[in-house]
Amino acid sequence: MKITFGSVVIGGGLTGVLSFISLALAIGTEYWYIIEDTRTNHTDPARTNSGLWGVTDGMTLNFHSQVFTHEDLVIAILLPLSLVMLVFGGICGLVSSLARSRALLIGSASYFLLCSLLTLSGVSLYIRYSQKALEETERRMGREQMALVHTSFGWSMGMAWISFLLEVITGLLLLLAIWTTKLPFAICKKISEMDIKTVK
Repeated sequence: MKITFGSVVIGGGLTGVLSFISLALAIGTEYWYIIEDTRTNHTDPARTNSGLWGVTDGMTLNFHSQVFTHEDLVIAILLPLSLVMLVFGGICGLVSSLARSRALLIGSASYFLLCSLLTLSGVSLYIRYSQKALEETERRMGREQMALVHTSFGWSMGMAWISFLLEVITGLLLLLAIWTTKLPFAICKKISEMDIKTVK
């Protein structure tokens, strides 16, 4: 199957749009962390979920009420910043694709890879933040009480990971587009060299 510049660029555009949608859903929803407390009622456990900035429902556990101001602030900045950068990345990718400029394509690919790095950093910091909150809660409540509390990451976290992967794929596809623009010139050059040798 022949790889063309148009098909690669369209694929990069689709993955770029999907990465934006995935990250927007991740930031806008409150299912990053699921907390299930079975201490008071074993038949109907108290269940709540938290987003990037705390627990959405009241709960006696107060899991994400621990104060980690610095990390919380960094998380609140990194992921929305990555989302905004994806918008500008899409514009840059469109312009570079229409212009078929190698320099612009390299810049756009690097830009998307930078966005993926910001997304990865934000998600990694949230995981670290949640782990520290869990350790602090276990220290305060005791290990026996914490054994009755079940925690897990939710689908919002999964959407953030999907966005990260799609951002990387978009950057790689833009780099592949550079190769497809160089390929016709390489073929023409090879044919010209063969013609010259034939004439000689």
